[in-house]
Amino acid sequence: MFTLIVSQLFKMLVILLVGILCCRIGLVSTEGSRCISNLLLNIVNPCLIITVYQTEYDKTLVAGLLISFAAAVASHAVGILISTLLIRRNSSADYSLERYAAVYSNCGFIGIPLIGSVLGNEGVFYLTAYMTVFNLLTWTHGLSLMKGNFRLRNLRDGLLSPMVLSTTLAMILFFARFRIPAPLLDSMNYIADMNTPLAMMVAGFSVAHSNLKKIFTSPGIYKVAALKLLVIPLAVLALLSLLPLDPTVAYTTLIATACPTATTIAMMSILYNKNHAYASEIFSFTTVLSILTIPVIMFAASFLL
Repeated sequence: MFTLIVSQLFKMLVILLVGILCCRIGLVSTEGSRCISNLLLNIVNPCLIITVYQTEYDKTLVAGLLISFAAAVASHAVGILISTLLIRRNSSADYSLERYAAVYSNCGFIGIPLIGSVLGNEGVFYLTAYMTVFNLLTWTHGLSLMKGNFRLRNLRDGLLSPMVLSTTLAMILFFARFRIPAPLLDSMNYIADMNTPLAMMVAGFSVAHSNLKKIFTSPGIYKVAALKLLVIPLAVLALLSLLPLDPTVAYTTLIATACPTATTIAMMSILYNKNHAYASEIFSFTTVLSILTIPVIMFAASFLL
């Protein structure tokens, strides 16, 4: 598992560097990167999720999916608790942004290609549970961090996100045992295959637009990165090791937790008048650093899971 993770992360790093180069030489503009990101979020990822659920109905898969939901809730609860305890209100003017960054992972853009390559379709199948919990909490707890309050109607945005809608549709087809006609499914598989390269290109675009010199000299970012990439994943690993979980479920939850800060931090910081520059810096720094920290987490997991 450790060797597979390192190998896949190296491949993803190469694609990320290509994304950075494309921006640096002007091949992809800011508007272009936004369009590719929207394509990935609204078309490619939903196609991938639907195709993953196009498998034979299996009670073992259903049981694993339900357990994955519980594991995802537990993982986020650990993150929320640790971030609340270690990022105090008086520690920074951007404490709410830092708490958000420490809790919420880029489980879609980074998690899907990484888990898909290491654990296969079964891993992505279980990852949809984590992503659903992520979306629900982002638009409840995450929103309360950004706005300082929460109203039930704000949850609608989370429930109508492409990830939740495509997962819901995929589940309906799965439980109804409806198989998409082969020509259409093949076309969707071709689109789904673009997920890894596009996801890492988008990550590269974001890094390219950041001020790396400023990022690496900001003490606050190091604290947030340590919590997001090491402290919280190790705490979740300790919890998972105590539970009698299927290894695929456990590793899926752990990898999703160990991913860098979610891309939604940039969007939310703009929408609710937070420090957008700082949010982008945290995202870029954790994305680059995760190439090193995820193997560390997986190495520790090889002894405990």
